[in-house]
Amino acid sequence: MLNMNFAERVVIDTATQPWQPSPMPSVLRKPLSRGGEESGHATSIVCYAPGSSFKSHPHPGGEEILVLDGIFSDESGDYGPGSYLRNPPGSQHAPFSRYGCTLFVKLHQFNPADQATVRIDTTSAEWLPGHGGLQVMPLHSFAGEHTALVRWPAGEVFLPHRHFGGEEILVLSGTFCDEFGEYPALSWLRSPHQSQHTPFVREETVILVKTGHLPW
Repeated sequence: MLNMNFAERVVIDTATQPWQPSPMPSVLRKPLSRGGEESGHATSIVCYAPGSSFKSHPHPGGEEILVLDGIFSDESGDYGPGSYLRNPPGSQHAPFSRYGCTLFVKLHQFNPADQATVRIDTTSAEWLPGHGGLQVMPLHSFAGEHTALVRWPAGEVFLPHRHFGGEEILVLSGTFCDEFGEYPALSWLRSPHQSQHTPFVREETVILVKTGHLPW
């Protein structure tokens, strides 16, 4: 079990974390949160070596992926950096990577009724205006859970706010900040239900953010 107390705030600089082996020798991972079972709840950074492949396998609780670099593939297509993928509960695939890739992966965390299959190329999708100078790229919403990319212009300060259902952030570029610290690219933050902060940035920063999905 790793970081499975959702009432606690967790901050991990994944860039400094060591890689750990997975059941597939050519695939390494950096676990961020994990239940006790190989097929259970997991949030990880995952690295496929060139030529890596998995046999076809199911995802009874769903799978969510953001491709960080390289090209990730399965029988539905090839997905380069910035690809956002959701495979719903009960889906099955045989993933592989011809040239290698690095992924942010969440397993077994879907609402069972969330049956949407999602494929978004965030390098070409539209940015929408957000609060202040922010730009937002919505990726998925279901039953109070919201996932998006958010682009912060240099010097942006957000209003103090609480997170109903918690908040989870992966910093993709720049440095994300709040009154508790500074979080460089590839930092992962998980803040519990009703947590509060006042985020800001000094340089342009892009984050992947999910809200409303943690238990309370």
